[in-house]
Amino acid sequence: MANNAPGFEKHPNYQVKIEPANTRVRVLSGDLVLADTKNAVLVEETKHRPVYYIPLKDVSLDLFEDSETSTYCPFKGTASYKSLVMDQTVEKDVLWFYPEPYDEVSNLSGYASVYADRVTLEVDGERFGADGPGWDK
Repeated sequence: MANNAPGFEKHPNYQVKIEPANTRVRVLSGDLVLADTKNAVLVEETKHRPVYYIPLKDVSLDLFEDSETSTYCPFKGTASYKSLVMDQTVEKDVLWFYPEPYDEVSNLSGYASVYADRVTLEVDGERFGADGPGWDK
């Protein structure tokens, strides 16, 4: 059964481009490495800042707990969130992923991204996008 994104029907010129990042991407909280990969993808979406997505298998998921938060994107699907738990403190909704992404972006399955304004996102050793994901200004 098809799982087509309704957003593309309404906005046929909208683009969600997903390509291998071909770079090392790390996510840190202070000195603690939360994720480290050379298999990230870069998502470039119409009117949005670029966003790196990391394979879930390269994330230290034991440092996260499920969140009740979910959001909906008519181009990608329903996102689930995880909160970072460290030293009995919780940073809410740091990481998000699409458990069942729409067919047009199915290669996001098994990948997650982070809010770079809540943790540090490094691309080849340089801090990337401290504003976090969102609409271009």
